[in-house]
Amino acid sequence: MTTKNALPVIDPGHLRECLGSFVTGVTVVTTVDRDGQRHGCTANSFSSVSLDPPLVLWSQRVAAGSFPAFSQAERFAINILSSGQKQVAEHFARPADDKFAGIPVRTGLGGIPLIDDCAAYVECQMEASYPGGDHGIFLGRVERIEHTPDRKPLAFGNGKYLVTDAYDLGPFSPDLALASPARLDVVREATHLAEELARDLDRTVGLAVWGNHGPTMIRWEESSCPVSINLRTGLVLPLLSSATGLVFAAHLPPAWTAQLTEQELLTSRRDRQLTAARERENLEQTLAEVRQHGMSRVIGNVVPNVNERGINAFSVPVFDRQGFVVCALTIMGHADRMPSDWDSASALALKQRAGLLSQRIGSQR
Repeated sequence: MTTKNALPVIDPGHLRECLGSFVTGVTVVTTVDRDGQRHGCTANSFSSVSLDPPLVLWSQRVAAGSFPAFSQAERFAINILSSGQKQVAEHFARPADDKFAGIPVRTGLGGIPLIDDCAAYVECQMEASYPGGDHGIFLGRVERIEHTPDRKPLAFGNGKYLVTDAYDLGPFSPDLALASPARLDVVREATHLAEELARDLDRTVGLAVWGNHGPTMIRWEESSCPVSINLRTGLVLPLLSSATGLVFAAHLPPAWTAQLTEQELLTSRRDRQLTAARERENLEQTLAEVRQHGMSRVIGNVVPNVNERGINAFSVPVFDRQGFVVCALTIMGHADRMPSDWDSASALALKQRAGLLSQRIGSQR
């Protein structure tokens, strides 16, 4: 028998799905305990409360391993993650004895660790804490802030990490050769395909466009065996020695790539002691191979400051209806784990699905 004032029973799983429709930023909250041990956890339950006085709040599961440390902390810091820090978010969401191992940090107020390269930092003194069902709510008085406007924030919604974009094209289009809404739509479609490929093939997948400085990664989707902890959006790859770069070198108008091509050829000649004619001949053979196979390939590649172990990679172009290469989709894996054959299952799946995307867009290539 129910009473008149009985509240309806809400299924926790359905509630989580419903609340997931509200897209948020992603933070890592950090603190130090009384013994000087560092603690951190990923949280999107962060909100502003008041501007005067400056107050913010966040919440944490009572069952979380670091909950006692945060409950007794005098200070905490909100590290608002940037779009290239998906791996950082995933790292701090997992249990670990030392979550800060391998994570570059600096020291903030009260010795609180601040994670490098975040979009913003909000350093707080603990003002109060409150019970909130299966969560604890922490109210902080803001002591110091830091904000880097040119770093896009990482977002989270519907159970997925997202990259934020302005509602209109703004300055994004001319800088990245996306001169029309149609081409921006191609990139959005390719973003979804990158997610699917990473999930279905269990390979690291990158999505790149041609930027002011060359092939520029705008999206990464990691596999169960990440190739590097230094993958980030905005990463500019070599034109002639990366699979991604070779796609643009093979399909963009030569005038677009000429300056960068000459710079990289000059460096390569010095390193390999080849004549200009021989180096140019080698390049033309490589680009012809890319066009012949419909994709590029590198074997055992090492990109300075990105990966230390050699990787194999394949990259394919995505064309719009005018036949312009709008973006490149690249799959990669450690050389001892990912086959380098042109007809390997991963390479063929990448080529087929990117080709279907180009056809769906209206490309005749």
